[in-house]
Amino acid sequence: MTTQHSTNKRTGDDEPFRELQSVEPFSLFSARDIEQFQAGTHDRLYEKFGSHGLTYEGKSGTYFAVWAPNAAFVSVIGDFNGWNTYSHTLFPRWDNSGIWEGFIPGMKEQQLYKYFIRSNSGEELRKGDPFANHWEVRPKTASVTSNLEYKWKDAAWMKKRGEKQTLASPVSVYEVHLGSWRRPDPDDHERFYTYRDIAAMMVPYVKEMGFTHVEFMPVAEHPFDGSWGYQLTGFYAPTSRYGSPQDFMALIDAFHHAGIGVILDWVPSHFPYDDHGLYRFDGSHCYEYADMRKGFHPDWNSYVFNYGRNEVRSFLLSNALFWLDRFHIDGLRVDAVASMIHLNYSRKAGTWEPNVHGGAENLEAISFLKEMNTRIYERFPDVQTIAEESTSFYGVSRPVFLGGLGFGMKWMMGWMNDTLDYFKKDPLYRKWYHNQITFSMMYAFSENFMLPLSHDEVVHGKSPMIYKMPGDDWQQFANLRLLYSYMFTHPGTKLLFMGNEFGDTKEWNFESELGWHLLQHPTHAKLREYVKALNHLYTGEPALYQQQFDSAGFEWIHLADQENSIVVYARKGTAGEVVLVALNMTPIPREDYPIGIPWGDTFREVLNSDAPEWYGSGVVNTGPLKPVAGRFGKPFDIHLRLPPLGAVILKMDTPRPRKGKQ
Repeated sequence: MTTQHSTNKRTGDDEPFRELQSVEPFSLFSARDIEQFQAGTHDRLYEKFGSHGLTYEGKSGTYFAVWAPNAAFVSVIGDFNGWNTYSHTLFPRWDNSGIWEGFIPGMKEQQLYKYFIRSNSGEELRKGDPFANHWEVRPKTASVTSNLEYKWKDAAWMKKRGEKQTLASPVSVYEVHLGSWRRPDPDDHERFYTYRDIAAMMVPYVKEMGFTHVEFMPVAEHPFDGSWGYQLTGFYAPTSRYGSPQDFMALIDAFHHAGIGVILDWVPSHFPYDDHGLYRFDGSHCYEYADMRKGFHPDWNSYVFNYGRNEVRSFLLSNALFWLDRFHIDGLRVDAVASMIHLNYSRKAGTWEPNVHGGAENLEAISFLKEMNTRIYERFPDVQTIAEESTSFYGVSRPVFLGGLGFGMKWMMGWMNDTLDYFKKDPLYRKWYHNQITFSMMYAFSENFMLPLSHDEVVHGKSPMIYKMPGDDWQQFANLRLLYSYMFTHPGTKLLFMGNEFGDTKEWNFESELGWHLLQHPTHAKLREYVKALNHLYTGEPALYQQQFDSAGFEWIHLADQENSIVVYARKGTAGEVVLVALNMTPIPREDYPIGIPWGDTFREVLNSDAPEWYGSGVVNTGPLKPVAGRFGKPFDIHLRLPPLGAVILKMDTPRPRKGKQ
């Protein structure tokens, strides 16, 4: 035991020093840990840094470790010592690692604490723990000593989840902001349901709707509700707004028990400048680039991680693995990848510096993402990483060994932009924009694309999905059912933001819940039922997912009828299954519409967006549809009733034996 004494007074403080309490020199770091930390390859730093309750030499207490390489003095302050800055001093390691550590006997869990740091320049800072697993509820900013002990009950899911997350598996994601899906009191901005409350309500709902996954918008601790979770200060802690880390684990456990995967929106691209956060953590640019041409993000008024500093790379690498390891997360949707890999992202000429080759690529960020994906798939081969990347950068979802970034999937932003722009147009003019529907197939298989209709499309004056659609009330709902039909039958996995499934009539507002009252109206209720039917169709028809990232799973059947705004395409499974999709983008029904096809097999309608049960007009195809001799350049013709602003989805009765690629 080491006890230090002082009789001096602090500068600017009228009270004399209190006698320093016992902080014992103890370390969880091995020489190998330090080597990996400084090499940028350590992926388990959460086992070393932060606060850890343990027993040392027969005494129970808490071990602390923090990286502050520019610090001259570091102590632990908190409610346990009256926030005294000199009573619990940490020890600097002897190896020039910049790590300060120590063991405080008798310190228990659920204690508030921060690090008091005096930098080499004399500046004094009070910082939260970058590795804390729990924080005070905002607006308070202290870290909380805690543990991550939890008895998981999802062994069956974890054992078989890889079967549900391959690139040949159906993945339909329900994107959720936990604080605004439902609220106890929509008028009280300070009240939220807990993680366990949410589990009781959301798990059965998502299960009923047929989604295979949920994606939580960022849940890591953040001080400002209006950031939606994208401005993080506690990268290693689920937000305390909704409960404890164990409560969050219970939410994930409940989804897994229901057979539903959980994807976490993860933000390694930037962080805010809150006094208690990572910015100038030890009085220097510790986590962020010192050069503000790289280190400051103009769009978000935040700071960019220094991907060239190995200790920062280890921090982020460990953080990605932390959520997969300790919280059983099934996938990471990585936010703002484009901003990470492009030095000139959202920067005007002269405000950014080219890389060593004169290009605009951030070579350090690219290197980090490759390392991150490699490590994730080595340790957790049954998860998925998904990039939000909006440019044409090569190989985002291609393996690292082929020169790619190594993500499992990439958001298909081009499809989203073209599709929404097309559907906003009056059907009278859609024939002039036919290419917006057909162009996506020119590059659909260049990446493993996920089709997103996310939160970003229903905020900031963009209007809710239902009001993007032209026409009267009936046409708006018909258009939206048609758009969703196109989405769920287009190659790629799917993502739909909460509220989109029933046509919420207001833009998403993080301070209030969704417009659930709208479900009393048949238009909204039947739209939701139609989305449910699309989910079950997608997850139940191998032709719609087995080859969703392979051109062998898609064939244009009829795309030249620009005048009538009609497209027809086929989706194919590996055993010869065929699903035929016909979309009529105008409000004019087409009776006895001939379509040339290469198959002589009988088809049957399995879903029609115009059916009466979905609030449609009832232009449907009944009974078997038998092909006849072809007159339009194909061996066979099939004659369909095409509903107004409607989708007809047919399935071949008997799959044809596969002969090589189809």
